[in-house]
Amino acid sequence: MSITSTQTDSTQTGIQGGTSLNEPQGGKDAGPGGLSPLDRFFEITRRGSTVAREIRGGVVTFFTMAYIVVLNPLILGGFSADRAPRDVVGGWLPALQVGAVTGLTAGILTIIFGLVARLPFGLAAGLGINSFLAVSVIHEVSWPEAMGLVVINGVLIVLFGITGARTAIFKAVPKELKAAITVGIGLFIAFIGFVDSGFVTRTQGGPPVQLGTDGSIATIPTLIFIIGLLLMGIMVARKVQGGLLIGIVATTILAVVAEQVFHIGASSPTNPGGWHLNTPVISGQLVSLPDLSLVGKVDLFGSFSRIGGLAAIMLVFTLVFTNFFDAMGAMTGLAKSADLSYKDGTFPRLKSAFIIEGFGAVLGGVNSGSSNTVYIDSAAGIGEGARTGLASVVTGALFIGSMFLTPLTSVVPLEVASGALVVVGALMMAQIREIRMDKFSVALPAFLTIVTMPLTYSIANGIGAGFISWSVIATASGKAKKVHWLMWVVTAGFLVYFARGPINALMGA
Repeated sequence: MSITSTQTDSTQTGIQGGTSLNEPQGGKDAGPGGLSPLDRFFEITRRGSTVAREIRGGVVTFFTMAYIVVLNPLILGGFSADRAPRDVVGGWLPALQVGAVTGLTAGILTIIFGLVARLPFGLAAGLGINSFLAVSVIHEVSWPEAMGLVVINGVLIVLFGITGARTAIFKAVPKELKAAITVGIGLFIAFIGFVDSGFVTRTQGGPPVQLGTDGSIATIPTLIFIIGLLLMGIMVARKVQGGLLIGIVATTILAVVAEQVFHIGASSPTNPGGWHLNTPVISGQLVSLPDLSLVGKVDLFGSFSRIGGLAAIMLVFTLVFTNFFDAMGAMTGLAKSADLSYKDGTFPRLKSAFIIEGFGAVLGGVNSGSSNTVYIDSAAGIGEGARTGLASVVTGALFIGSMFLTPLTSVVPLEVASGALVVVGALMMAQIREIRMDKFSVALPAFLTIVTMPLTYSIANGIGAGFISWSVIATASGKAKKVHWLMWVVTAGFLVYFARGPINALMGA
């Protein structure tokens, strides 16, 4: 029996100038007569949007996410055995094959998400989990076995979604923490933009981070990031339709010209002032056929026999917790950013969204491209005006096309996409007004949630810090009855999650 209510998965929506989010479905006319089937299906008019705005939003979301088609192959694979993460038996994943399945999986999932959940969220390979696989998991198991663990993780998350357990946990979270999650994600994606652009860098021995190179802006790519950031900021401030997309295109053209003139090249130890991921150069070959050889190369239970049941279960536990709460936090923030949240923090078709997101891990594992999840970068498309699943369909179609157009996709440098992330992060920070910062029992958990995300580079870590501090402080302050029992269940789980390193060491002793 599902422990979620049918209200959660309803098709209620609302946004400025449209139907109230908290009004029961059917309480008002859904819109003027004569709406097209496309409009009625996606509720475009009802959510205060237009087809053109949805298309623009979908395109912007794709361009802010497109780096994953280039970055995921570099994390999981390589162009030769000596330049790729090798598993416990010496196996490795060819980068071109990883790139193909990355675009395929992201495209299929984002289109399905748009058609079923009808929300403007893009899905692709999660950066946290793919790094965890490449850095830690494959030292114990083979690549097919690692992908088998990802599939098991996805099946469990789908079951959580179907039974309503995931929705129940979501609804048990206090509204102040949900607002803090949104603010934390805004700060997180802005910090990602600063780091990816070179505006913020590591120091050799002093503070953890610094401005640019030795405290100053000394590279052309970072300067182009600043120009793009200001250009997009001006357009958003002036409410120019398509401002983010115009900014991305204009700054990309500027980057292409700068590369042609100055021959900047890719960033490397000998060229620290180069482009951080994509070099904005249009190559001669723009179209290539994708190699999908990795599809289906998965060993579902091989890891259990190789490293033992307990060790495999701990790996699955880590994957589930990361996947579960990263996605929950991302969807919370995106729904609020799109003005699609109800008063209790839920949003339209919540249950469907959770189930499809869980299926993203299953399909990602089967295709050997790592677990796929909702991307906070979708906030860029939302900032462009996207409010419905039509934007996701557009984003997904572009991901499918990216399998054939990898050279063209890689023209947009990471520094350009980073500018859009900083602008959107600033927009998401507005949710801090919903947090009672004058009540310290609320302020401290909210603060820990917000700052832990960027400082540890993890949404899940921020949520965990918030859950634990909220439960403990509320109980110690004599407000134990206001802490939902599911909050304590999840808090206990996070305590295990944060101590998984020592636990693994004890199990291996």
